[in-house]
Amino acid sequence: MTSKINLILFLLVCTVISSCNSQEKVGGLALYTVRDAMGVDAKETLKQIANTGYKNIEAAGYKDGKFYNMTPEDFKSFLKEVELNPISSHHSSVTLENADKMMADVKAAGFTYFVVPIPPMGMFQYNNKNNTMSMKGTALELSKILDILGKKANAAGLELLYHNHDFEFQKNSNGVVIIDYLLENCDPKYVNFQMDLFWVTKAGADPLDYFKKYPGRFIIWHVKDMDEQGRFAPVGEGSIDFARILAQKETSGMKYYMVEQDATYDDLKPLEAIKISHKALNKIGFK
Repeated sequence: MTSKINLILFLLVCTVISSCNSQEKVGGLALYTVRDAMGVDAKETLKQIANTGYKNIEAAGYKDGKFYNMTPEDFKSFLKEVELNPISSHHSSVTLENADKMMADVKAAGFTYFVVPIPPMGMFQYNNKNNTMSMKGTALELSKILDILGKKANAAGLELLYHNHDFEFQKNSNGVVIIDYLLENCDPKYVNFQMDLFWVTKAGADPLDYFKKYPGRFIIWHVKDMDEQGRFAPVGEGSIDFARILAQKETSGMKYYMVEQDATYDDLKPLEAIKISHKALNKIGFK
């Protein structure tokens, strides 16, 4: 009798362990959120991200041909070891001259999407005094650069996306709304978009209007919330109606989404913030 009870207990334990191990992971995380921790111990941080329940990642730590001080091949191998999928990678330092090498490394690391997070090649401007972003040069110039980079990405086996902030939704000195110009003039075969839902909201625009006007162009979303002061907040802790936006996922063209929080406040650590955000994903309906 004792041996039968022990066997039953053993089988129950195995079932529980199997159930936990087979628990479906959801969501992606933009590693920019945990950039400080990645700089201290990238591998341990990635393990914590995987243990939190994320399944996809977006890199933002490429330098001198390496991702977080790992070769593209080693980075890809470690991500596989901890069961994280490399989806997209941000590259603010891309130029027409370094793009081919950079994109080859992104491909070797296993990524699918090469993301241009700001107007490249010196076009981006940041004002420290009032904490605002802007762009020098014209929307036409930016669109031509993105088309060239998009063709290079395509040749490398990648897809190019442009990531927005808020300034692209405002009229520039020529009366042009930059994001609209890019959507209307960049070749969709080579250039599509990563919509940052926080910055769209910050700009006073409605993501759904853009989904309707430019369907299928917003392949990845950045999902981050906004608190009462207009600051970054963990998903589900702010005022953005993600369920309303998520209902139009198919129209937008979204294939992946990445939780991101540029900064945390009131002693909340980024690694804790990503846990709060992850718990909110299922409640909102993200899969």
